[in-house]
Amino acid sequence: MVARDANGHTVRSFEEELNQLTNIIVRMGGLAEAQLAGAIQSIVRRDSDLAARMVAGDARIDEMEQEVHSFTVRLLALRQPLADDLRAIVGALKISAELERIGDYAANVAKRALVLNQNQPVKPVAGIPQMGRLVQEIVNDVLDAYVERDVEKAMAVWRRDEEVDELHTSLFRELVTYMMEDPRNITPSTHLMFIAKNIERIGDHATNIAETIHFLVEGKSLTQRRPKGRDATQYRPTQED
Repeated sequence: MVARDANGHTVRSFEEELNQLTNIIVRMGGLAEAQLAGAIQSIVRRDSDLAARMVAGDARIDEMEQEVHSFTVRLLALRQPLADDLRAIVGALKISAELERIGDYAANVAKRALVLNQNQPVKPVAGIPQMGRLVQEIVNDVLDAYVERDVEKAMAVWRRDEEVDELHTSLFRELVTYMMEDPRNITPSTHLMFIAKNIERIGDHATNIAETIHFLVEGKSLTQRRPKGRDATQYRPTQED
C-alpha cells in the first residue's frame, strides 16, 4: 500500500507513516495481549498485586487508542488517501477500537480476580486458564494476520470463535452444577462466570479484527455468517447434571 504522486512516483513519507500506524497497532495489541495473560495468571497464582497492576495498565491502552485516532485523523486530512491506503487507515482505526475493548475486558478479569482471591479456591477455576490460553492464541494470531495482511490466517481466527463459545458453555455448565452442590460456592462461582464471559467477549473482538482484516485486504466485507457455538445463557440444568 504505497501512495503515488501525479507522476506515479512513490510518496515515501506516506508509506513510512502507514508503517508507523501499523507499528502503533501492533504495540497496542501486544499490550492488550499481555494484559490478558497477566489477568489470567493473577487468578491462577491468586496474585492480587499482579491483578492490580493489570487493572492500572489499562490506562496505557486507552492512551494508545487516542494516539491512533489522532494519527489517522491527521493522515486523512493531510494525505486524502484512496483505495488500499484509505482502507489501511480506516482499518487501523477500527482495530484500535477493538483492542481497546480487549484491554477493558482484560482489566475486568483482573478486577474480578481481586475479589475472587479473597474467597476460598473453587475447583472450576481450572477451566479459566484453558479458555484464556485459547483466546490469547487467537489474539496473537489475528495480530500476526494484520501485520502480514494474511486473509487466510485471519479467517482461521474467525472460525476459532466457535471453540471459545464451546469452552465458555462447558465452563458455565460446570459452574452451575458446582453452585447447586453447595450454596457456599455461589459467590466465587458467580465471579468465575463473569470472568469467563469477559474472556469470551475478548474472543469476539478478536473475531471482529479478523473481519476488518478481510475488508482491508479484499476491499469488501465478509458475507459469511459467523460460526457460533452453543449459547451458555440458554443452558438449563437437568437431573443428569
